[in-house]
Amino acid sequence: MPVIRFVREGRDVECYPGENLREVALREGIELYGLKGQLGNCGGCGQCITCFVDVVGESSPGSLSGRTAVEEQKLRRRPQSWRLACQSLVQQSLLVLTRPQVGLGDAEAKIAAAKASTLPPGPTAWPVQASEAEADGAGDAETATSDEEA
Repeated sequence: MPVIRFVREGRDVECYPGENLREVALREGIELYGLKGQLGNCGGCGQCITCFVDVVGESSPGSLSGRTAVEEQKLRRRPQSWRLACQSLVQQSLLVLTRPQVGLGDAEAKIAAAKASTLPPGPTAWPVQASEAEADGAGDAETATSDEEA
């Protein structure tokens, strides 16, 4: 599974390939929003532009889906490494700095530490569900149990 390393929070989070970055962050309790975003965000439609993230050092090209038309318009005056979490789909492991518009006292040290330990590359496909694997062997187990009872 791809790993998202949230630099500001010092956390690594696993997700499925193709998952929305905003949804992963919110599910894991990562704070994406400043006060303005907390009071009035658009819920992931790309209209409020309050879920900025910075893809640190371009962890790997193609780690996120390409910029959407909404991002191109809304982020035209922002650095190229900035993305809207709500518009970004995670493809491979990457480093993310949440709320890059807010200062981070020891940013360079934290970023250097985050880059120092390697991230697993992450698969390019969804993992096989356990229920699918169990379905193949479940019939055999039920037969064995009923034979023992008889």
